[in-house]
Amino acid sequence: MNIELPFPSLHHMLRNTVKNIKSPQHNYMYVKRDNKYQPITYGETFEKLNAISGYLYNIGFRKGDHAALIIDNSPEYIYFDQALQQLGIVNVSIYPTLSEGEIQYIINDSNSQAILVGTPFLLKKILKVRSLCPTLKKIILAFDDSKSTNDDDIISLSEVYKVGADLYKKHSEAIEVELAKTTPSDLSALIYTSGTTGVPKGVMLSHGNFMSNIAMALILCKAISSSDRFLSFLPLSHVYERMVTYYLGVYVGTEMAFAVSVDTIANNVKEINPTLLATVPRLLERIEEKVRKKASSGGKLKNSIFLWALKIGEKARKHKEEGKALNPILALQHALAEKLVFSNIKANLGGKIRLIVSGGGPLPQHVGEFFGNIGIRVMEGYGLTETSPFVCVNEYDRQVYGTVGRIAPGNTVCLKNPDTGEIIIEQTYDNQNYDFESEEGEICVKGPNVMLGYWNKPEETAKVIDEDGWFHTGDIGRFYKGNLKITDRLKNMIVNAYGKNIYPAPVENIYLRSPKIEQIFLIGDKREHLTAIVIPSKEELMEQFKIANDFFETGEAFIQDPNIIRWIDDDMRNLSNQLAKFERVKGFIVKRKPFSIEEGEMTPTQKPKRRVIEDRYARDIEMLYTANKE
Repeated sequence: MNIELPFPSLHHMLRNTVKNIKSPQHNYMYVKRDNKYQPITYGETFEKLNAISGYLYNIGFRKGDHAALIIDNSPEYIYFDQALQQLGIVNVSIYPTLSEGEIQYIINDSNSQAILVGTPFLLKKILKVRSLCPTLKKIILAFDDSKSTNDDDIISLSEVYKVGADLYKKHSEAIEVELAKTTPSDLSALIYTSGTTGVPKGVMLSHGNFMSNIAMALILCKAISSSDRFLSFLPLSHVYERMVTYYLGVYVGTEMAFAVSVDTIANNVKEINPTLLATVPRLLERIEEKVRKKASSGGKLKNSIFLWALKIGEKARKHKEEGKALNPILALQHALAEKLVFSNIKANLGGKIRLIVSGGGPLPQHVGEFFGNIGIRVMEGYGLTETSPFVCVNEYDRQVYGTVGRIAPGNTVCLKNPDTGEIIIEQTYDNQNYDFESEEGEICVKGPNVMLGYWNKPEETAKVIDEDGWFHTGDIGRFYKGNLKITDRLKNMIVNAYGKNIYPAPVENIYLRSPKIEQIFLIGDKREHLTAIVIPSKEELMEQFKIANDFFETGEAFIQDPNIIRWIDDDMRNLSNQLAKFERVKGFIVKRKPFSIEEGEMTPTQKPKRRVIEDRYARDIEMLYTANKE
C-alpha cells in the first residue's frame, strides 16, 4: 500500500485543522496555571507562533537554518516548533536532562543558531557552554529574567511576542514564500540519539517522514477523532511523544493538555480528564501494581471481589476478541464487575480514558491483558527514532497481547539471519496472514518513514542502511499470529560461558512483576550464571521498613542490610521458577538509587547504558561472582 502525503509540510497540517476541522475560537491546548487548567485557543496559538516567525525572519533566519529547543513540554514548545516549521527551519530538540558537554556537542554538531531555553536552571547550563558554541547567536527565554535580558543576544519570549506581532505583519508575504518552498522531502528535525554507547547521532527526519507515519498510524487506528483529548507527559524532545500526541493530534484536531510533571500525572488525569494517553510500559506496570496492592490490602472480601471481577473481565474480553456476544449471565456479571470494580479504577485515571498507546519498550503481556480485562484498550506499538517512529502497532479492533502489532501500511519489514544476513521472511501490511508465525531474526525496515540518515555521519548511516535500502534496527523479533513480536536488542544479548544465548528483556520483565523491584539489570556475558543489580521500589521499601527519605540520598551505592536483601530475595526466588535454569539470577546486589540519565547510566529514552553500568560497578559485580564461587 502506497502512503499519500496530504500536505507539503507539518505546519500546513495545523493550518488545515484550524480552517477545516476546528476554528480559531476552539480550544487547542490546556496548561495548568494558578492551580487550574487554563485553555489556549487555536487563535492564540497562531498569534504566538506568527510573532516568533516574524521575529526570527527579521533577525535573518531562513529556510534550512537550524534552531534548538531545551524546554519541557509546554505551549511554548508548540509555538516555537510551529514557528520554525512555518519558516522551514530545522527543529533541534535537546533533552533537558543532558549534561553540559552533551548540550554543547549537539548545538555545535547541528550548527544551531538560536535556542529556546525553558528554565533558569537550563539557562545556567547554556551560559556555561555559550562561548564554546560559535554558531549560537541568540538565546530566547521562555521565562522572564531581567538580568539576562540586559545581554543583547538574550531575549525573553514575552518580548518576542511584543515585537514579533508587528514584524510578522511586515514580513508576512516573505514568510509565506519561505513556507511555499518547503516540501515533504525537506529536513524538519534533528533528533539526537546516543543509544547505549557512543557519541550522539542526529537523526534526520523530514516533513514527509513524520506525515507518512501519521497516515500509517491512522489506518491502523481509525478510532482517534477531533473530540479526543491527549495528556502530554513524555518528552516532546523524543520522537514518540512528538509524533503521537503532538503531530498526529494536530492532523486529527485533538486537544492537548500538559501534565505539570511526571510526578503529578495521577492528579492531572483527574483534573483534565483525557481520553487518550501515549505512555511507556513501566507506567502501566505501576498502575497495575498499585491497583492490585490496594485490593489486597483492603481485606479478604474486597480482594475476593476484585479477583472475581478480573476473571469476569477476562471472559468478557475473550468473547469480544473472538467476535462473540456476551450471554445474558456473563453480561450481567460484567455489568456488576464494572460497577463494583472497574469504574473505580477508571475514575482514578480521569474517568474518560478509552485508549492508551504503549511504546518505547516491551509491554509485559500480563499488563496489556490486565487493562483489557478492566475495559481499557492498550495498543502496543514498535518503532525507533530512525523510523519516525512507528513501524507497527496493534490494530484497534484486533489485539494480540505480547506483540507490537501489524506492519504499518507503506512499510516492508524483513527478518534477517544476524549471522549470515540472509532474509528469513518479508512482511507488509497487504500480505498480512493472521495465522502466520516465523523464526527469529534481526528486524529490518523499508518505508517512507525511514530517516534521511545521520547528520554529518555518512559512515554511521551506511552501517545501518545497507546497499539494498534496508534499515537495520538492531532488534531481534519474530512473527506470531501475523504480528511482530520483539525479543530484545541484538547487542544486549548475553552469551553465557556454556554458549547459551540469553536476551535480558524477557528475563528482566519476569522479575519486574515483583512490586518490590523498580529496575533490574542483568549481568552474565561469558559467565557461568546470571547475576543482577536490583533497584528496589522506594515506595515499597519505605512502607515495609519504615525508612526515611534520606536513606536513599546518603550512604554507599549499594544497600547491605540483610533484611532488605532477604525481603527482595523472596520474590526473586519465587519468580525464578518461571524461567529456565540458565536464565535464573543466582546472586544480586541492591542499588540505593535508580539508574539515571543525570548520572550517565541511562539514555534519554530510559534504556540502560550497558557498558557504562558494567564499567562503573565492575568491582561490585566481580565480588558477586567471587562470593558465589566461595
